[in-house]
Amino acid sequence: MVTRTDAPTRREQILKEAARLFAERGFHGVGVDEIGAAVGISGPGLYRHFAGKDAMLAELLVGISGQLLTGAKRRLAEADGEGAPSAVLDSLIEGHIDFALDDRPLITLHDRELDRLRDSDRKLVRQLQRQYVELWVEVLREVYPALPEPAARSAVHSVFGLLNSTPHLGRPGSLPGRGVTAVLLHRMARGAFEAAADAD
Repeated sequence: MVTRTDAPTRREQILKEAARLFAERGFHGVGVDEIGAAVGISGPGLYRHFAGKDAMLAELLVGISGQLLTGAKRRLAEADGEGAPSAVLDSLIEGHIDFALDDRPLITLHDRELDRLRDSDRKLVRQLQRQYVELWVEVLREVYPALPEPAARSAVHSVFGLLNSTPHLGRPGSLPGRGVTAVLLHRMARGAFEAAADAD
């Protein structure tokens, strides 16, 4: 993910707090007044930024799927054919680990609330996710050319399951430290891909 150095906009602040509250208490367990209070505005004031909670949820879930895909494409473009496939795979893993450690509420939100999206938004999320998976599959098969495409796709989904388990690792302060956790997750992801390649 791209690291921002400028202050978040009010809209971004609202989305961040909405994601946190939705993840903690569920979509229906949170009212607009509570989201507004979390960012220092009235509940009705939220409607200057969003049509309602449904719009916030859609922007959160469609938005993160789009950001992951855009970030992965950027990492590939930066390699521009000059980076070894293994280094490109490492870069993709690092990008997803950043997401898994920094956006844990969005993982919870996706798992619990995806079905609440309108059909069109849910289909868009799935489309973006499929593109993201296929990008990984292509890179993985460059690293392990003998790995059949179905096995590569299965391995990518398995690694996503591993990396996206971060909401179940305890509260952020209970982890051994971001750097240590990131290294551990990276090693486990590469180990899973090696195991998939060895299995075939």
